[in-house]
Amino acid sequence: MKATEQSIQQIERLIRKICQKFPPTDDPTLLTDIHLRVSPDSGELLAFDDDDQEITRCVVEQWIDNKDDQFYDDAAEALRRVLKRLRDQIDQLGILRPFSFVLEDEDKEHLAELYVSDGDTIIIGGELMKDLDKDLDNFFEKLMKEEV
Repeated sequence: MKATEQSIQQIERLIRKICQKFPPTDDPTLLTDIHLRVSPDSGELLAFDDDDQEITRCVVEQWIDNKDDQFYDDAAEALRRVLKRLRDQIDQLGILRPFSFVLEDEDKEHLAELYVSDGDTIIIGGELMKDLDKDLDNFFEKLMKEEV
């Protein structure tokens, strides 16, 4: 399911509302994550803070009664597209760094890191630790060869 332009606009409005609630400031809010919860049944997209307090919500009509097996992957892709498009506004959020946008299902289960910012570095993408074990093994093997 490729997100329609209407879906992208609905997601953009939600992200802009988040940006309005956390305007740039010299005294950032003690918030480290913005949790985005999606529902394939109702089409709801909700944003919560670390204390599980609702920030804002919207309904993405394309997501209502979605039975697609790839729903969460497709939703994550659409959300990443919007976050990337609005990153100039997101980087100005009055939130303590580092912060991230995370995708969750209706049961609050973590599904994906969508956007991570520490002020200097921004990561927009899939798994942050993908192939970490392989990279560490290769590093260790190389290190051991240099020791001998």
